[in-house]
Amino acid sequence: MLKRAPYAFFVYILLLTCQLNAQNTDSLILRRFFTEALSNPVAYHNLNFLCTHIGGRLCGSNKAEEAVNWAEKLLMSMNPDTVYLQPVMVEHWERGFKETARITSSKTGLQELSVCALGSSVGTGPQGINAEVVEVHNFLELQDLGRKNIEGKIVFFNRAADPTPIYTFEAYGGAVDQRAFGAMQAARYGATAVIVRSATLAHDNYPHTGIQHYADSVKAIPALSVSTNDADTLSSRLKKDPNLKLFILTSCATHPESVSHNVIAEIKGTEHPNEVIAFGGHIDSWDIGQGAHDDGAGVVQTIEVLRLFKALGIKPRHTLRVIVFMDEEYAQRGAKAYAESAKQESNSIPAIHHLAAIESDRGGFTPQGFSIDAPDSIVKIIHSWQPLLQPYGLWSIAKGGSGVDIRDLKPQGVPLIALVSDSQRYFDYQHAASDTFDKVHPRELQLGSAAIAALVFLIDKYGL
Repeated sequence: MLKRAPYAFFVYILLLTCQLNAQNTDSLILRRFFTEALSNPVAYHNLNFLCTHIGGRLCGSNKAEEAVNWAEKLLMSMNPDTVYLQPVMVEHWERGFKETARITSSKTGLQELSVCALGSSVGTGPQGINAEVVEVHNFLELQDLGRKNIEGKIVFFNRAADPTPIYTFEAYGGAVDQRAFGAMQAARYGATAVIVRSATLAHDNYPHTGIQHYADSVKAIPALSVSTNDADTLSSRLKKDPNLKLFILTSCATHPESVSHNVIAEIKGTEHPNEVIAFGGHIDSWDIGQGAHDDGAGVVQTIEVLRLFKALGIKPRHTLRVIVFMDEEYAQRGAKAYAESAKQESNSIPAIHHLAAIESDRGGFTPQGFSIDAPDSIVKIIHSWQPLLQPYGLWSIAKGGSGVDIRDLKPQGVPLIALVSDSQRYFDYQHAASDTFDKVHPRELQLGSAAIAALVFLIDKYGL
């Protein structure tokens, strides 16, 4: 046994040396991803075109179709193995002319408010609505007031986002129910319309739009968002004059559905072409801004992954697939269409399976890591790569949520991953007219591109 000890020690040293060499090689390649991304800010230039030449692009609109055509041409110019369009039927809602909201009070005078219609809202009609206002902070208060105190009035939902969570998505999640379901709930008590405090921690004059929902069992009533500053104004005026009236005028309407598309491109794997690493963002955005952080950033970051692999001459073992999703903001039709096609692929001959799906939809801010919706064994594998990723500020690798456009892949057993970016300013801009190209920093955006490329490289090399 003593004679075998030197041999065992030699094997141990050999294995350790191989492992260290592999880590050194990985470190060098990851460094090249970041060097290329920071030296050539292609994603940033692409975002500039998307935001400033096309702008807001709500599904069903002409701008959304311009964006689809732009994405297809951009991907084709990169010369991947394939580029194709995936048809998606989308709803078509239009805002109409600029919305009006005006306080009228014999005690406090007139006051114009900064408002915008919420997505899918019906219009007020050409005469508008002029009614008294009742302020509430949650659905329980609505229930306590009852029909006798609400019928014929405009319900003002004024619950502010909680500023104490460090991760601002928690604050948003705690406030957004009044936007999403406020009109539905208020209509049950005979409200004539609703006006909702913007779901943001920022104090400014930008109203934030977003989707809201109706129920077939109750009347659809107009729904508007009001800026946080003007929400405070309206609340203050109500304290001085509980009988003040609010005049609102909107012209939004829903039109027949139309055909749009997801845009998909691939680099085929050299060893496992039927195993797919997917990544993407959504190209549709709300119409009042340029959709820079939400989610033009995610689109250009994930398209950039293909460019980085090509620029570095890395031929992936597995197929790399970027998906430019349509209709995340309104009804997630693009996500559903893609998930259904992935299910069909897994049942085809030969079967095509997803090794992982990654989404970027948390703004183009400084990347901090990845959130993983997968079994603990897979989280452990990805976490083992933290020493390689941490030098680039990617310190947070943990089990958590993923993203709206990839979540429908979860029932198929696909590991889901989201790029996590610094969230502190995201909801200052989300769904507002202030979500414009100038709010995106080129280094932060490019770091996100390289971060996704680095993770894709490690998944491609080591699997999950």
